[in-house]
Amino acid sequence: MRHQRAGKKLGRDSAHRKALYANLAGALIENGRIKTTVTKAKAVKPIAEKMITLGRRGDLHARRQATAFLRSRDVVHRLFADVAPRFKDRPGGYSRIVRLGPRPGDAAEMAYLELVDDEYVEAQREERAQAEAAPAAADEEVLDAGADEGADDGDDATGDADEPEALDEAGLEEAPADPRKPD
Repeated sequence: MRHQRAGKKLGRDSAHRKALYANLAGALIENGRIKTTVTKAKAVKPIAEKMITLGRRGDLHARRQATAFLRSRDVVHRLFADVAPRFKDRPGGYSRIVRLGPRPGDAAEMAYLELVDDEYVEAQREERAQAEAAPAAADEEVLDAGADEGADDGDDATGDADEPEALDEAGLEEAPADPRKPD
């Protein structure tokens, strides 16, 4: 019988298990949501919630305790600066487990472990979308800058080329077809 033997071993020795918990909790704090097995999610959830509680406390000792467990100053800074303030009025229950079904390779039951605060999850998604859209926006700005240089107030003939009358004057009835497209 396993009386008073709390926690799962997860097929690892204690040092490996502690490192796994620290890495998963850090990834949850950093990303707002992680995909893992249900068993690991159930094991990490209380640890991650304890880290958020430390972040809510906000004092130096709490920061040192979080750093000792998470082993990353960047993650601890994000915990204390971004994540914990979002949960300042919430009395607990900062995360949830959403089951996804079996993994194709080995049929292990998979789940998302995510922070409950929808604003935080949405902020993370928007932040990623802006980071991905930033290079595209820079390209559009370059194109727009080139169009602005050629823009005019209708005085000269170069700005009228896209109007129907200007096309007729140039001997074109409509814009030329794209040679790559079949008729």
